Amino acid sequence: MPNPASTPPLWRALTAVDRALVGLSGRLEVTGDIPEDLRGRPLLLVSNHIGNLDPFVLIAACHRIGVAPRFLLAGGLLDTPVIGPVLKACGHLRVDRAAADVGTAYHRAVEVLGRGGDPIALYPEGRISLDPGLWPERGKTGAARLALSGGVPVVPVSQWGAHEAVCWGNTHVRGWADFKPYLTSYLRGLRKRPTFKVHFGTPVDLSDLRDGRAGDARRAHERIMRAITAGLVPLRADEPDLPKFHDPTRPTTGSSPWRPAGDRTVS
Repeated sequence: MPNPASTPPLWRALTAVDRALVGLSGRLEVTGDIPEDLRGRPLLLVSNHIGNLDPFVLIAACHRIGVAPRFLLAGGLLDTPVIGPVLKACGHLRVDRAAADVGTAYHRAVEVLGRGGDPIALYPEGRISLDPGLWPERGKTGAARLALSGGVPVVPVSQWGAHEAVCWGNTHVRGWADFKPYLTSYLRGLRKRPTFKVHFGTPVDLSDLRDGRAGDARRAHERIMRAITAGLVPLRADEPDLPKFHDPTRPTTGSSPWRPAGDRTVS
């Protein structure tokens, strides 16, 4: 179980609510783990992003293996009324898109990890994948640079199934018409109860790469994304091409350079 001494009380309470929500929404299957020698140390959990519910599924999966991650969140989310202050009180960290903020984000992450040893979770894609096959998009090198700048281990996390619980929806929710697809798709998902699969992979070996050396951030990023993809392949073994679940609200304008060679999806 997560260390209660290192976890803000509000985050512990919300995690309990999260587990109830995920349990109601589907069936959670967790494979893999975090090595014992990495627990209580600075650690990055880097995951693919497949749907609106997958952050909640990731939190529940982390609780099952005994960790309570903090998330690196876009500044805009932390600036929203009500939600923003709650997320801050839970210990989540702000990171803006500007490259100059990466160093600041790293120091904040190290400070949090130093206080309690909880891992930091982030999505290198930065958005829900729009690849037609729902494979990871190219993503950004921020996670790789965070790892290299402090020698922080990276555990790849692969997710599948959460995309079936809630639709992609809309870019902006301004009223009932925009919110309705989320509610109707969630109620439909409650009846089907999809299986949420989460796999914690082997830590990515970045030992030969160095912070600031030309090309190493890109190489680290490629290894991280390929590790996430490798963990995803067995989770969707019966869906090697396109997802069986079709979400009519999700545009398929992205493309994945990490897609396995056997995947026949056309970009």
